[in-house]
Amino acid sequence: MTLSILDWCLIAAYLLLSLGIGLWYARRAGKNVGEFFVAGRALPWWIAGTSLVATTFAADTPLVVSGFVRKQGIWGNWYWWSALLGGMVCVFFYARLWRRAGIQTDNEFIELRYSGRSAAALRGFMAVYAGVLSNCIIMGWVTLAMSKIAVVVMGLPETMTLPMPWGAWTVSSGAVVIVVLLVACMVYTVISGLWGVVMTDVFQFVIAMVGSIIFAVIVVMHAGGPAEMVSRIQESPGFRPELLMMTPDFAHAGGLAVFTFAIYLSVQWWGGAQGSGYNAQRLFATINERHAVMAFLWFNFAHFVLRSWPWVLVGLASLIYFPLTSGIDPEQAYPRMMVEFLPSGLLGMMVIVFLAAYMSTLTTHVNWGASYVVIDLYQRFIHPNASTRHYVVVSRLASAALIILAGLSASQMTTIEGAWKYLAKLTAGAGLVGLLRWYWWRVNSWSEISALLASLVMANLTPLISLPGLGRLDQPELYAVELVLVVAVATAVWLTVTFMTSPVEALHLEQFYRRVRPGGWWGPVARACPDVYVPRQARRSWIGWLAGVVCIYASLFGVGFLLLGQPWRGVIGLAIAAISGWVMLTQASALSDTSEKAAGEPSQSELDLITPAVARAGATGE
Repeated sequence: MTLSILDWCLIAAYLLLSLGIGLWYARRAGKNVGEFFVAGRALPWWIAGTSLVATTFAADTPLVVSGFVRKQGIWGNWYWWSALLGGMVCVFFYARLWRRAGIQTDNEFIELRYSGRSAAALRGFMAVYAGVLSNCIIMGWVTLAMSKIAVVVMGLPETMTLPMPWGAWTVSSGAVVIVVLLVACMVYTVISGLWGVVMTDVFQFVIAMVGSIIFAVIVVMHAGGPAEMVSRIQESPGFRPELLMMTPDFAHAGGLAVFTFAIYLSVQWWGGAQGSGYNAQRLFATINERHAVMAFLWFNFAHFVLRSWPWVLVGLASLIYFPLTSGIDPEQAYPRMMVEFLPSGLLGMMVIVFLAAYMSTLTTHVNWGASYVVIDLYQRFIHPNASTRHYVVVSRLASAALIILAGLSASQMTTIEGAWKYLAKLTAGAGLVGLLRWYWWRVNSWSEISALLASLVMANLTPLISLPGLGRLDQPELYAVELVLVVAVATAVWLTVTFMTSPVEALHLEQFYRRVRPGGWWGPVARACPDVYVPRQARRSWIGWLAGVVCIYASLFGVGFLLLGQPWRGVIGLAIAAISGWVMLTQASALSDTSEKAAGEPSQSELDLITPAVARAGATGE
């Protein structure tokens, strides 16, 4: 084992402190499911936003980012950098609407927006599909990533023999690590609910960022500083010039690379643009609409600008110490660099960094998934009139069950990047309908059902398709072609189904319109509600979106140029970021002021009265 007694002491202290935070909030979380799943709607923006960043700072991300750098170069990170386009859409178009809806899960939105049995069926299906199946895939790959790190850092053999009452049992070291990790997460997630999750997220994010930055500084300085590191990378065996580029080499890159880059920017971000899932859960939990907007704005900045470069730098430096010709697993480059450079104490700190990243992600997904199981499935369809205490107990049992399923999912996976891309294909076809359901009155529950089914079928069918000049689409480099086919077919299907089926009944649409006050194409519904004032905000929203995208990307590349020894480019990038950032904040503030003047938020008691009525109407088809 490479960990010293000091390392183990630091790890134990971290785990005890995380457990202490969970225990501190256990009583508050046990009051009701509102406290357990949306923290009593009392989170300020900086806690909600930081919790989101901590959730996406998973144990898998440094491994996959360093893998992108080694296989494609810096520009390979556009696979996830492109998500900023959707993140800013959420800031300026959806964050206020989510908070205004006053719901506890984004699945609950289905019966708020649609009516009838099809809406109830869709809500129940999504509780299982998103909250359990897709969620367990995500929890599985982050658990797999953490087990990979632990095996490398601890120097464990491929298998270990455990004494059992019936005799010796030989199991993989990774499986043992997975069980230990899941038990550690189960303890405080089950007892503390969202309060414990978000407060430990803040603590864990600080640790994770500080540790990642210190590690990156150590690696860069060991390589001789930014400029010298770049020179040594260029001299490493197997080096290719595109490895240091932040965008594809359009002059020399093949058409497939350019096509992939274009798809990242134009299509891939659709699915996350409305901020669904645990993103929406954090928005529900904020104090008001302004805090919801600021939470997601802070998340975008920290997610793309603060986190990216410590991982990218370590991935680049690994080319010096583990050249491409060495044949190592690209996803193991990061933990191998940890073992290579970190002394006793610092190595333990980096293990804590990954534990913090892993635990913040897993606990969020467990709490969010349990909210689907309890609110959208158990409370809605199985036991609708139980006591508050009963639902809290069921929430804790559901959390424990999801952690067990996450372990089973991790045991079936081999690569993290493959799981990332499969899930993206699985949900890509429903991205556009998810965006339009807020802004187009004609979308109905059958639109979403058909989009999900078409996406599911196409995601599993495309690897079997062969195209002239490309061959079978199951090759990793043809991922973008698969994604386009999934989106194109699913979009054609759901648009056809939308116009072949009846719209949502008028009364239900009017209830939704009065409560959420969306803009967009609501002509007949808006005319039926002349007393509802919806301010025209499209122009400000699009200006704010564009300014936000420029600000974050300019910050990202400005910092990158500085770290890679190109100071003038870095200064120019940061200057552009400052100017566009001012425009972005001005527009965000003006939009919040306009929303608050247009109509006051409904009180929690009003929301509590509206939601059950809408749910009953959806169930009965009234």
